[in-house]
Amino acid sequence: MSLTRAELERMDPAALSRLEEVLEQVVQDAEGGKVPWRCARPGCDGKPHKGAPGRHARAAQLAPDWEWDVWMALAGRGFGKTRLGAEWALEKARTQERGALIGPTAADTRDILVQGESGILACAPATFRPVYNPSKRQLTYPNGAIQTLYSADEPNRLRGPQHHYGWFDEMAAWRYIQEAWDMAQLGMRLGDHPQICITTTPRPLPLIKQLVKDPMTALTKGTTYDNLHNLAATFQRAVVSKYEGTTLGRQELNAEVLDDLPGALVARRHIDGSRVTEAPELINIVIGMDPAGTGVGDETGLVVAGRGLDGKNYILHDGSEKLSPERASARAWALHETWGASLVVVEDNGGKDWIETVLRMAWKHRNPGGGPPPLRRVNASQGKRLRAQPVAMRYEQARVCHVGSFPELEDQLTTWIPEEDPDSPDRLDAMVHAVAHLMKKHDRSESVVINPHARRGLGGGEHPAIAARRRAQQRRAS
Repeated sequence: MSLTRAELERMDPAALSRLEEVLEQVVQDAEGGKVPWRCARPGCDGKPHKGAPGRHARAAQLAPDWEWDVWMALAGRGFGKTRLGAEWALEKARTQERGALIGPTAADTRDILVQGESGILACAPATFRPVYNPSKRQLTYPNGAIQTLYSADEPNRLRGPQHHYGWFDEMAAWRYIQEAWDMAQLGMRLGDHPQICITTTPRPLPLIKQLVKDPMTALTKGTTYDNLHNLAATFQRAVVSKYEGTTLGRQELNAEVLDDLPGALVARRHIDGSRVTEAPELINIVIGMDPAGTGVGDETGLVVAGRGLDGKNYILHDGSEKLSPERASARAWALHETWGASLVVVEDNGGKDWIETVLRMAWKHRNPGGGPPPLRRVNASQGKRLRAQPVAMRYEQARVCHVGSFPELEDQLTTWIPEEDPDSPDRLDAMVHAVAHLMKKHDRSESVVINPHARRGLGGGEHPAIAARRRAQQRRAS
């Protein structure tokens, strides 16, 4: 880009300000070692070299050179999938007007695809950096091209908009994967040949398997080890060394699409066969909680489960995360209120007795003068497998249904092999606590219908289902 003095003098203040901003970004890019993504060296490994002194594409991170419909980068954690997708989306924006960016949730699309360290804003060169408008959920490029942000959690938002291309990130983690895929596909109707780039860690889901087999899918496979030289030493030490050689590591690091594993607690076909898009009328809802062992750093399992009028158990929500004791307790009661749950069922053994104290404090803070918290302690004295086995049998009988998809929980259910690892993971434990409680309470007892969509808090009062049951008992007694 070159400008004469006369051209500079004719520029208005806004244009001069924009030019100054671009020049400053050019300098920052150069000082930061940013170089063009594509390298002229055939089969380049992406490491800095003469002519390309910064990080750039490995050969496996460039789109295949044929007229594919879908390019699926099926690769392990840390492979560079996000950078691959961001650079592809930037290239498409140079020549095509409308693009769709879809992540598992709205926050994922914003925080990873757009604003992440390997996202579009970080990868875009100074002279082609888009402006992000959060209120419109759009990126607008200097040439007028627009990319719109969507959440796979809201498939109906994809009904209607049209696009030339789309970047779909972590599709195997989409809760409503088939519905979101169908709506997005129907919107790919602009231009001569709409294309989709999918970047995802593999899971053996029916749609993923279908796309892998499709002759119009260009498949790129890779492992964590392909990009190990660009990953932090702490990641290598804390993640790779922990999971390599394990079943979960085969999926997350080596990018293997694993089918049902002999010895795993639950077969994936049993989850897929009973999956539903919404729950029926429910007679009870509880929150299963499995606290982190130390109270900090480890993951706290928080799973919402309900009992249907049809006698089946429904997994409604997975709110598990790495949380401090205070935040974990606050989230447990927030879920309790949001879902209109009757109880929080929590494991208290294994050095986790602190959890009841913190839960009671959190309840008192949310409900001053509201009476004792609706809390049920589970002292899991049995072995992990013995506790989980009755729940696993319900999966085989199609009596546990997932409402949507819960990828992390489902990975734990289908990859935890008790004979290999006696310590069951936290999400799985939380789910077992909730479903086991519902089984024990309702398999041989009468039930009272509640509305699963009530979403009202207790306000210090008695849960509607408990109140209805108490009144029925009083009527019978009189």
